[in-house]
Amino acid sequence: MQHEFGIHMKGGVITERDAHLSTVRIRAPAGLLTIEQLRGIARIAKTYGSGVVHCTIRQTIEIPHVDPKRLKRMAIALEKNGTPIGSEKDEVVNIICCPGTERCKFANIDTISLAKKIDAKLFGKAMPVKMRIALSGCPNACTSPMLNEIGVIGRVVPVRTKERLCTGCGNCVTYCKEGAIRITNGISVLDENTCVDCGVCVQSCHFDLIKAEHRHFLITVGGRRGRHPKIGRELLTVETEEQVLFVIDKIIDWVYRRAWSGRLLSEQLDELHFGKFKEEILRQVPGAAPVVEKKQKP
Repeated sequence: MQHEFGIHMKGGVITERDAHLSTVRIRAPAGLLTIEQLRGIARIAKTYGSGVVHCTIRQTIEIPHVDPKRLKRMAIALEKNGTPIGSEKDEVVNIICCPGTERCKFANIDTISLAKKIDAKLFGKAMPVKMRIALSGCPNACTSPMLNEIGVIGRVVPVRTKERLCTGCGNCVTYCKEGAIRITNGISVLDENTCVDCGVCVQSCHFDLIKAEHRHFLITVGGRRGRHPKIGRELLTVETEEQVLFVIDKIIDWVYRRAWSGRLLSEQLDELHFGKFKEEILRQVPGAAPVVEKKQKP
């Protein structure tokens, strides 16, 4: 009976509107599943559920309408399939990411590899508040990292090479969505205050005159979705995956030790002295930099 109770209390087991049924959310690091795992999920959904699955916004799959009496056997089947019961309560839940440099032409970082590393280290850790982590390969922010408790965004600082003269073709002007580049006296000029470090101009230059000088990760804290969405606060920028893992580990530890249950992280950042934490983490990470405030476009 004790083991059965444990299954019921797992974060990925969600009581449905009809309290006699449960929905089971599976673990899918970075939203990736093999064909064999998908086939296994189909068999399990047919055996233990109603034969349908639901794709969630956190890049995983739920199997609805499960009889709670069958949860123990279902959990064993999911474990053997390599898709164990996931997480949805006050824990570190499924880490999500965009395709990153593996597939997306706009990406600046390998989001999938990094998401897997974060998952291996932190997934399912019990917390006083739910911790959602999202990674985006560029400022297009397809996974809405700023609306998660922890967000990671890949960015680059574009710099025009001075060894060769700009042709003034205007291709970079056309592709810059921020209007941060203009042609002046036959050469391109970048407005650093308007630039969001997306790197599109680097790829748009046919003559290879714009370089990605500083590839880095922007980390944000305290975002949220829901009925009152809020943009996370910018913490710092770092240059390596190892530094990202270190910083996220420190954020998790800080929240675990200081946050109150029953409230979203975004509602208590000031009480947790976010500014002081920001100063401390900047001192602890070699090469970390504070986020430079830029003027907003009118």
